[in-house]
Amino acid sequence: MSKTKTHVKKGDKVEVISGYHKGKQGEILTINATKGQVLVQGVRMIKKAVKPSEQNQEGGIIEVEGPIHISNVKKV
Repeated sequence: MSKTKTHVKKGDKVEVISGYHKGKQGEILTINATKGQVLVQGVRMIKKAVKPSEQNQEGGIIEVEGPIHISNVKKV
């Protein structure tokens, strides 16, 4: 399995340069180099329905970060 080189890494502060969330800044949480996606903290928050479980007794709707294509971010 080969590693794909990216221009950013986990923990870098980045800015979104295109798309709906253009101009927003945040820190990279995870990188999926094979799909070319990154998760940026506080950017592209999506709502997700979850069933009740032992960790989350009530279940309901939670907000999580959604992926952004890696070409749409730059280091700050």
